[in-house]
Amino acid sequence: MSANTATTTPGKPSGSGFRIPKVPFWAQIVAGLVLGVLLGWLARGQDIGWLKDTLEQVGGIFVRLLKLAVAPLVFFAILVSITNLRKVNNAARLAGQTLLWFMITSLIAVAIGIAIGLITNPGAGTGLTPKDGKAPENTGSWIDFLTGIIPTDVITPFTELNVLQIVFMSAVAGIAALALGEKAKPILTLSEAVLELLQKALWWVIRLAPLGTVGLIGFAIADYGWNLISKYATFTADVYIGCALVLFGVYPLLLATVAKVNPVHFFRGAWPAIQLAFVSRSSVGTMPVTQRVTERLGVPKEYTSFAVPFGATTKMDGCAAIYPALAAIFIAQIFDVQLGIQDYLLIAFVSVVGSAATAGLTGATVMLTLTLSTLGLPLEGVGLLLAIDPILDMIRTATNVAGQALVPVIVASREKILDHDAYTSATSSPIDEDESTASERKAAVPVPA
Repeated sequence: MSANTATTTPGKPSGSGFRIPKVPFWAQIVAGLVLGVLLGWLARGQDIGWLKDTLEQVGGIFVRLLKLAVAPLVFFAILVSITNLRKVNNAARLAGQTLLWFMITSLIAVAIGIAIGLITNPGAGTGLTPKDGKAPENTGSWIDFLTGIIPTDVITPFTELNVLQIVFMSAVAGIAALALGEKAKPILTLSEAVLELLQKALWWVIRLAPLGTVGLIGFAIADYGWNLISKYATFTADVYIGCALVLFGVYPLLLATVAKVNPVHFFRGAWPAIQLAFVSRSSVGTMPVTQRVTERLGVPKEYTSFAVPFGATTKMDGCAAIYPALAAIFIAQIFDVQLGIQDYLLIAFVSVVGSAATAGLTGATVMLTLTLSTLGLPLEGVGLLLAIDPILDMIRTATNVAGQALVPVIVASREKILDHDAYTSATSSPIDEDESTASERKAAVPVPA
């Protein structure tokens, strides 16, 4: 026998080289959270300026990379999703049901936010005064919201990242493409190719989420510190409790009673999108992952490609329902303004109708200023919450994205187009490991009339 001959065990790779085990993406995110907290605490406690600046730059670069793809991603996602409705029987009914359940869940979320605010009085005992607030640079009003939908040109919405105007233009383009029929096929083919390209590039950015987590969390701790957070302890707890009640109370109840499916399977399948939303604080940036997890939960791809992009720009239970309700009560108590029943009804109305103003971007300042201006509360109150906003935005966005995946599951189940076998077999594995097989499987799901 030759001296170079080696025996190998069947089923195992040859050679004795050491292999570094692959770390699950969720574990990378958790490690990023822990490391970010430690580095932020170190930077603040030891007053290490260069470390704080580095954390700020790392987090800022990650957010900028996400935002870089937002404008074209929204445009082509909405355009393609509208044209994909031609492949779905009873598309108008599905669209109507989607919008209806967006509104129902928003109403439930805002009611929970108001109830928690009335019970806990988050503005009491904080030590904050009206002098601590300042008016924000960007505000929203109903006039701005209604007139701002239509752009003055086709370039400015992309350069200024006005997502609402981009949604308007993409919707018009999609409807026009449907009306043109076969003549629009070359444009649709190009649009689908561009969308795939953008999503592929965004996947690369998403893989950087653990590093982004280190920077975002670390800078938040280093810049704000626990002392500042303690001033907003009740308000912060209210936002997290409210979002948790919606996320782990309302959503499972709707899944069990309305969709008649096991909620555990939903959270197992949707977990990759929820965890990325918590870190990235961007519904639009998470949209490709949200769409993939919704597909592998058994929702037909043709319907998912409409419902998820639509939800990523309009479905905001965290940012546009729970948060503005609690923030309005908080600011009213700081400024010693009494709110009546009609004010709480206005909060609910704004949450349901004006949620598109948040547009799936990081932060909810525009939605909050829209709520405050409707109630006649001082806009300077927004300045009281800007410092703590990144901490709150994580749980808000996670709730947003969970709702954006929830509604298509509910509608698909009610309309008898949900693949229950796919739903029960959905896993929490990183979405890029099975995205191709999931897409092929869901594309084969029939969509009956």
